[in-house]
Amino acid sequence: MRTLYPPIAANRQQWLQVSERHRLYVEESGNPLGIPVVLVHGGPGAGTSPEHRRFFDPERYRIILFDQRGAGQSEPHAELADNHTQALVADMEQIREHLGVASWLLFGGSWGSTLALCYAIAHPERVRGLVLRGLFLGREQDLHWLYQPEGGAAQLFPDYYRDFLAPLEGDARHLLSRYYRLLTSPNELARLNAARAWAVWEGRISTLLPRPDAESHYGEAHSALALARIECHYFVNHCFIEENHIIRELERIRHLPAVLVHGRYDAICKPAAALSLSEHWPGLALQIVPGAGHSAFEPGMIDALVKATDHMAKELTQA
Repeated sequence: MRTLYPPIAANRQQWLQVSERHRLYVEESGNPLGIPVVLVHGGPGAGTSPEHRRFFDPERYRIILFDQRGAGQSEPHAELADNHTQALVADMEQIREHLGVASWLLFGGSWGSTLALCYAIAHPERVRGLVLRGLFLGREQDLHWLYQPEGGAAQLFPDYYRDFLAPLEGDARHLLSRYYRLLTSPNELARLNAARAWAVWEGRISTLLPRPDAESHYGEAHSALALARIECHYFVNHCFIEENHIIRELERIRHLPAVLVHGRYDAICKPAAALSLSEHWPGLALQIVPGAGHSAFEPGMIDALVKATDHMAKELTQA
């Protein structure tokens, strides 16, 4: 079974001004002359970490990481203004041009798979291939699965879901809009309590086996605020895309080599979505990983993802 590549340091770190308001953290590592790959992180609002560099062979890849608007080390932190899918797609193009990359491999998980697919649909000529994980299509049914009491996640984790509803006094009606009011409230304590409940709900159900430190890790104030505020902002706005946008526009990217890795027991992004995409995209290499949930850092997921990036490196070198 494959494991992550050894830790490496960034070769270059910078902040790129992409609008009057937003400045993005961008870093490069690995081989400056290697195959350009851009990691598109999840959330939205989760940000990147040094561990993300380790999915790629540093001798073969020029590894590009960036924090999306309001996330990670990008500024302003947890900012919602001018933060939408079309802006993020434009940011990726600005990063590509700024770094002098002609075309790149896209590596995206969860919301990162959504954004990677939206970018590829908008700019197919700039994409050499895709490695996707934990597919999220941004449809109403996908949000219903994760947030509504009759959805799949709440039925699998009723005790955790009860804690998730605590800031709403246990009432799930109009959940997203009411959470949005709390997360944008002028009351700092209300914002923080809501953000922690939101982030801990997602963190608790992201792995097949429970993390003993889930509450402390995902409830850390700085990261929880960005994740919860930005996710909720996107989800009350239907991810700023039309319903079923990705599947309807697949014709633009069906020619691209693509791998999709999905955990069999993914409780955040239901595996049925991955199967649906593969049925509309015959060339997509779908791998359902047994003994894995949603997280990219479970052993089975690491094995599949590292093998996928190694395979892509070989294929793109020969192309």
